Amino acid sequence: MNVNIRVAEKADCPRILELINELAVYEKAPEEVTVTLEEFEDAGFGANPVWKAFVATDNNIIVGFALYYTRYSTWKGCRLYLEDFLVTEDYRGKGIGKILFEKVMQEAREGNYNGMVWQVLDWNEPAINFYNKYAAGLEPGWLNASFSKEQIGNSKLQTLN
Repeated sequence: MNVNIRVAEKADCPRILELINELAVYEKAPEEVTVTLEEFEDAGFGANPVWKAFVATDNNIIVGFALYYTRYSTWKGCRLYLEDFLVTEDYRGKGIGKILFEKVMQEAREGNYNGMVWQVLDWNEPAINFYNKYAAGLEPGWLNASFSKEQIGNSKLQTLN
């Protein structure tokens, strides 16, 4: 195994999107991935990029990634938000996740962020155990809320004023 961690490039987007789909299957929500490759590439490498990522490669094949962006908290200030973090199944347990996660932590330190945040599903014991090794604070009591693009465009929401 010859693992290398590097900054993601636009050419990596198709493979990263494959891994995002792998993660969605693992999280029992494959139908939730609706972003197109073009949207994904533009969001990372277009005129106004909103995400960055590190990729883990073995012999130039991407076997893991960590995608993040800046999140602003009115309580805490700028924080690095780890959106998705995955090592493909065949490469788990080899220390690649540790290297990737610590690379993101280093990015948070070097970027002078006021912290780093992410989410983990309450049933994902392997991930919870991984984060517990770092003494991460896992916050109970928060529910995720969201609107789809269609809901935002729904005329009923627009008439609430």
